[in-house]
Amino acid sequence: MMAIIGLASLFLSVGLLVWSCAVTFGGRTLPRGYNYQDDIDSHKDRADRIIDHVLTGPAKGEVYNRLALMTDTFGYRLCGSENLEKAIDYMIDQFEKDGLENVHKEAVTVPHWVRGNEWAEMLTPRAKPLAILGLGFSVGTPKDGITGQVIVVRTFDELHARASEAKGKIVVYNQAWESYDQSVQYRSRGAIEAAKCGAVASLVRSATPFSIYSPHTGQQAYDDSTEKIPSACITVEDAELMWRMSARGQNITVTLYMEAQNLNYGTSYNTVAEIKGSKYPEQIVLVSGHLDSWDVGQGAMDDGGGAFISWEALSLVRQLGFRPKRTLRVVLWTCEEFGVVGGQDYFKVHRNESVNMDIVMESDMGTFTPKGLEFTGSDEAMKILSYLASKLLGRVNASVVDPGAEMSDIFNWPDVGVPAASIMTDNGNYFDFHHSQGDTMTVQSTTAMDLCAAVWAVTAFTLADLEEMLPANRTLP
Repeated sequence: MMAIIGLASLFLSVGLLVWSCAVTFGGRTLPRGYNYQDDIDSHKDRADRIIDHVLTGPAKGEVYNRLALMTDTFGYRLCGSENLEKAIDYMIDQFEKDGLENVHKEAVTVPHWVRGNEWAEMLTPRAKPLAILGLGFSVGTPKDGITGQVIVVRTFDELHARASEAKGKIVVYNQAWESYDQSVQYRSRGAIEAAKCGAVASLVRSATPFSIYSPHTGQQAYDDSTEKIPSACITVEDAELMWRMSARGQNITVTLYMEAQNLNYGTSYNTVAEIKGSKYPEQIVLVSGHLDSWDVGQGAMDDGGGAFISWEALSLVRQLGFRPKRTLRVVLWTCEEFGVVGGQDYFKVHRNESVNMDIVMESDMGTFTPKGLEFTGSDEAMKILSYLASKLLGRVNASVVDPGAEMSDIFNWPDVGVPAASIMTDNGNYFDFHHSQGDTMTVQSTTAMDLCAAVWAVTAFTLADLEEMLPANRTLP
């Protein structure tokens, strides 16, 4: 009996030792004795060199100028378009010229929607052209267009309460702006809900808090249980105009013409480059943004800026001759605007790397003046990132770290335990330009982009060069 008790005690002691010194069951923690604060502090000089190099040194204005050249050369980069594929090949060439490593493309099967010509006009109670932008995946109208009476509603509940009135009509949604997430549901599901009520088309108030008579496009959806009806966004001004007319009891008639088509699926590419790690090359810090855009404006803000500060992060590290312990990888996603296609495909192909994925980072909410970072991950990892920001990013006033990363193409990774981060900027005007003709280089600031590049590069390089990976809050497959 005593021997058994002794053996059990030995097993218990060993178990406790493993528990305290290695990995906590259900996650990844730092080894005992490792001081992340000292490790981060040791990177202060290199962080300052990165910041100086981009703010006052040879790389000042570089990221803005690189983005301007690409957007001015290729313009918008709609998924499935020749513009996008030319831009992807251009980025491969630029990555190679920049001296990055393992430069390559990864094929992705993508949808191919084309807008074609489109227009709308109010016929009664008075003649007036209506500015529109057809929504992604929308079908077109018959060749003679659709002419119909209009019913204006504020909510889906109102639409369904008035379903008998909507049959055979064009539904106009004049939803109030409370937030993007609240407003965008009318763009996404407007055609579905209108079709359930027998409507022949839907026109949706643009998802924006501010308008100078500018429609904003985006993706919409159908389901198999309802008829596919044409759907487009209209300006805030026209939505409110028709709302007022309707409230007065005036009959509104509109003609809608759209040549939109959904063509056969094709092939596009995620664009990848690396700086190989010196000590743990199999471990990865990933930075990213999406290269595709809508077919309006230049896609400079959404998401040219995010893509290019991600390239610039690696470029700055290479220019300074730094080589981190882990591999730094940049991925420029394709076809984000049509359902994060590139990001989801990448996750499917690379999920087996998740055990070695230190952190995934994405910039897709504008590259305005940075305030810090947003983070999704374990509490322990949050403390590490907060310490990093306070010690290394304070001089550029970007030391805030808030919970909840903004995620689009990287949203799958936290589900398997990989930490995620996004850049937090002063982007209060983001939705003024989002998915509109106003998304051009005029929105961008060379100073703000330099600051974003500095924050992105310092964060990515330091995390890639720490002796230990970030803790994870669950078991990684």
